[in-house]
Amino acid sequence: MRISKLIFGMILLVFVFGCKTKPISSEKQIDSEATKPNILIIHVDDLGFHDLSMNGSQIYQTPNIDALAKQSVVFNNAYANYPRCVPSRYAMMTGNYPIQNGDVPDDGFKMEGIPNDKNFVKNIKASGYQTAYFGKWHLGSKESLKDFGYDFSFAAGHAGSPISFLYPFNVAKRGNGKSKKSPIPDVDNVSKEGDYLMDVMTDNVVKYIKNTDKSKPFMAMFSFYAVHQPLEAKDEDIKRNKEDIKNFDFGNQPEFILEGTGRTKMRQDHPKYAAMVETMDENIGKLMQLLKDLKIDDNTVIVFSSDHGGLSNDGTKQRDLATSNYPLRAGKGWLYDGGIKVPLFVKWANHFQPKEDNASLVMLMDVFPTLLDIAANKSLNTNGKSFLPVLKNEEQWDDRTVFWHSNNARPVNTGDTKSSAIRKGNFKLINWYKEGRTELYNIEKDPSEMNNLSEEKPELTQNLLNDLNDWKSEF
Repeated sequence: MRISKLIFGMILLVFVFGCKTKPISSEKQIDSEATKPNILIIHVDDLGFHDLSMNGSQIYQTPNIDALAKQSVVFNNAYANYPRCVPSRYAMMTGNYPIQNGDVPDDGFKMEGIPNDKNFVKNIKASGYQTAYFGKWHLGSKESLKDFGYDFSFAAGHAGSPISFLYPFNVAKRGNGKSKKSPIPDVDNVSKEGDYLMDVMTDNVVKYIKNTDKSKPFMAMFSFYAVHQPLEAKDEDIKRNKEDIKNFDFGNQPEFILEGTGRTKMRQDHPKYAAMVETMDENIGKLMQLLKDLKIDDNTVIVFSSDHGGLSNDGTKQRDLATSNYPLRAGKGWLYDGGIKVPLFVKWANHFQPKEDNASLVMLMDVFPTLLDIAANKSLNTNGKSFLPVLKNEEQWDDRTVFWHSNNARPVNTGDTKSSAIRKGNFKLINWYKEGRTELYNIEKDPSEMNNLSEEKPELTQNLLNDLNDWKSEF
């Protein structure tokens, strides 16, 4: 009898606890689906790697970006896929090298013909996300953003830069006020006298995030028109930076050196550009505070990046140069690291341990594969790949091979000529294929690319050149 009662009691316990475990498991699964992270991508135009105080700038003050970086995985070996706007953005949005049908997309390109199974935005949207885009698109019309998968867009279309950062934004502040540039949609309807474009843009990102459906996660991309030309800033910020620059000792650093068909700027001494960088930083601070106020900062993945290096070079036509990428060599338009090395860092509180990764080689074409991996645990067949394992400290990408092909050179405006490049581990080779000229650098030991090793290492030079030409032949 006692044995029978004991057996009955054990069966009852198993039944009771067994029944309880099922709903707990189910609730965890439901909770997991309901708490997918929000995604906020902050993409800055023409911002050089050394334009941040965290990366050594002594002129530009970026405390909000620096604070965000301290909470992030910072990639100090990150690259754009091209040293100019349109191809770089094409690569980032498609997860592929910026070559389509054997050609490099450039000004006037329209984002068309991307099938759904290769479209990251549509796949993220299909996994339950609200999708929005703000600012510089430069890959087609406002309508093309909806076709690409964005539910909502603001101030995005053909425009590659503003006609003016000062209200009214679609009226030039010089000459007769007319411009050949494409106007920025939407902004005139929500702005007034005295407004500054960066502030207006940020206010509308804030408005969107506040009004999203809280039962669904959002993915919003804020693509600053800053710090691209025209170099226009608020008077009080210009005045402050003029004084700071006047009192700064540049020592023996020359203002310019000769490079290519023109000059490379060697000093960060432009007060308007400094003011623009600092206003951009202030607006990022507003966004970070918003996430805290809404109590969603811990469950928001934040990606910060730039589309290529800063504008530091001119060509046969001298121009007003914005910044210096020194100690990196050259800048926008060039395949030296000054033109393609970019700041890139990712924050997700309690998921990614903040650190500086000085080894892993990542590209802008890897960003959306990573975000799709986070949002839907899914991958697409593209050149870019998810660096989520790197973010989670499971992998280190220090021996990766990546390529560049720059056939849309601008010797008049930025001083560069047609070139291609390969980086394999620590070594980087640049080939000026029309000129029959090749240079080889050890980027780890020589980040300024001053010591050409091509004659010292002829076998390595030839092997890398063969790999580069093999890659080019695929397209």
